[in-house]
Amino acid sequence: MRQVIIYPGEDGYWVAECPILPGCISQGRTREEAVQNIRESIDVYVAALKEEGRVSQ
Repeated sequence: MRQVIIYPGEDGYWVAECPILPGCISQGRTREEAVQNIRESIDVYVAALKEEGRVSQ
């Protein structure tokens, strides 16, 4: 599990980011949607790192 920071954005959406993965940021209309979206973003981010050989399988 990675630490995620969730906060209300200026546009009324919730913002979620994973500080340990630079640039891994998502958002959602609700807090729950933001959490779901950041989970998907983390999965995609880690998969890309694995494809590049930057982390072990």
